Amino acid sequence: YDGHSDLHVGITNSEGVVYNYDQEGVHRAGSGWEQCISIPLVQPDMAELLQQWDDLLEAFSLEEAWLPHRYEEQQHNCYTFALAFINRVRQGRGREPLSKAQFTERFLIPHTREASRYLTLHQELAHRDFYMVPLPEQEQ
Repeated sequence: YDGHSDLHVGITNSEGVVYNYDQEGVHRAGSGWEQCISIPLVQPDMAELLQQWDDLLEAFSLEEAWLPHRYEEQQHNCYTFALAFINRVRQGRGREPLSKAQFTERFLIPHTREASRYLTLHQELAHRDFYMVPLPEQEQ
């Protein structure tokens, strides 16, 4: 990723299948997302939600709102799909919905900043001659 193109967003079920939405509708992908940034949304104390997650996600993905002809690149896209699902889950738990700006600020920016630092470091190491030497045990 070069930082200059749009990112694609999806939501996984408990088996790691990524549900994502584009101009062809909702897709369920068991592979192809190996180099994604994973952002955990369900906390460990939400075990009852984890048990319902797959059913909620499948039912949500089948709604009319996610038919291919509804797709619009700027206003009704993969990000809209993911945020709408998250807000549906939040609503079911009695919580206020998040705006795009709130979700981006709270969840996406921190993780993408961290990933960007690692990518920058990786690119620097890949384009320069580096040799890493482990320290002797007494110096560690």
